[in-house]
Amino acid sequence: MKVALVTGASRGLGSALAEALAPSHHIVAVAKTTGALEELDDRIAAAGGQATLAPMDITVDAAMQQLCRSIHERWGRIDLWVHAAIHAAPLAPASHIAPKDFDKSLATNVTATGRLIAYVAPLLGEAGRAVFFEDPRGGEKFFGSYGATKAAQIALARSWQAETVNTGPIVRILTPQPMPTGTRARFFPGEDRARLADIRAEAARLLPEILA
Repeated sequence: MKVALVTGASRGLGSALAEALAPSHHIVAVAKTTGALEELDDRIAAAGGQATLAPMDITVDAAMQQLCRSIHERWGRIDLWVHAAIHAAPLAPASHIAPKDFDKSLATNVTATGRLIAYVAPLLGEAGRAVFFEDPRGGEKFFGSYGATKAAQIALARSWQAETVNTGPIVRILTPQPMPTGTRARFFPGEDRARLADIRAEAARLLPEILA
């Protein structure tokens, strides 16, 4: 069976995509929240799929090295990497961003992503594929921490995408529709969530693009 690594698998789109991929992939699910990962595992198992849970923080370099080493020892490869992990810092004027919020945004959204690209690329080889998700908030008022670091994350992904056009792996950058995720709720707490795209429906919509 194919192997899919999903970082940020405990909630939101990452969780929904892990479930959507489970019929055709063994899921390696990475997130900090153990309870949410166990609930994901229960749903995958109930549908006849299999998952390996990795309750880890992607900002901890040693943990990510160990994760990728363990994947190599067990399977020798992965076929797909879905990177849905993100830190959504509180909204704030650019002149009032708390240093701890900006540092955590950089660590999660940029530094960890850059390291993971280096660690995961050998596991993907020429035939694998990696998927990132655009959320163009850069330059919007009060989105300084999130917008700047998300833009930097996607810039890294686009560079990797351009560098691997002829050699692989395939790198895709997709733009999901607005969904009622925890991240969005932090940004738009008074929003009418009924008007947003259902998370599982959005995962189903994106799946053909991810696997194409």
